[in-house]
Amino acid sequence: MQCERLLKMIKSWYLSVRQETMAPARMVSFMEQHAATCEVCLRDPDLPDEIAKITELVLPESKIPKAVRQSSLDDEMEPEDDSFVDSEEEDENLDEDLEEEEDIEEDEFLEEDDSDEV
Repeated sequence: MQCERLLKMIKSWYLSVRQETMAPARMVSFMEQHAATCEVCLRDPDLPDEIAKITELVLPESKIPKAVRQSSLDDEMEPEDDSFVDSEEEDENLDEDLEEEEDIEEDEFLEEDDSDEV
């Protein structure tokens, strides 16, 4: 964050949010308004990402815009997809093992039945 003025205001606003004298959504609104009108903020390429991070920290999840929430959920879900596939493969292997065990048990029962008949 290159704008010292915005940084000081964010600290002040955050204290107000913590003391519950300012709504978190209002703080986010003030940050966005300042960033849209400040020359230093307009030149800062990292500012939108930093504002998004602060928004996630300050706003309760129900107040974060749905598009932002959805994109962060999608980002979080990607690594888990790989583990899900792995667990599916493990499940298939377990199913195959169980089927083999059932076949063996059935064969044992058949052998016992054959010996009873004689």
